[in-house]
Amino acid sequence: MTFYDSTGTPVAYCDDGEKIWLFDGTPAGYLKGTLVYSYGGTLLGRFDSGWIRDNAGCCALFTESASGGPVKPAKRIMPMKQAKRNTPLRRNTYIVPNRKTDRNAWSDLSGEVFFEQ
Repeated sequence: MTFYDSTGTPVAYCDDGEKIWLFDGTPAGYLKGTLVYSYGGTLLGRFDSGWIRDNAGCCALFTESASGGPVKPAKRIMPMKQAKRNTPLRRNTYIVPNRKTDRNAWSDLSGEVFFEQ
């Protein structure tokens, strides 16, 4: 599963249904159910209907199967995947805040910056 940003650029991928990788091999985060976490334990957002949404409910990244949400741009050419680096230990996750209403708008955190929170 490939995650694209608001410009259609492939940003990250998940090949095991859990760990999310940047194309340079950097571990970016992981899925825990429908929630997306950093390895530091920060809740980055949630994954639903093919979209990764930020904590405000805006769309940050999309997959090919994404439905609803804002207009998806044309997808750009996928870069080559580099060798995966070791994943860091997962820290304790924080309390999940109440779910925000889904918004049909792009997040300011679209792209690799989403994983840098």
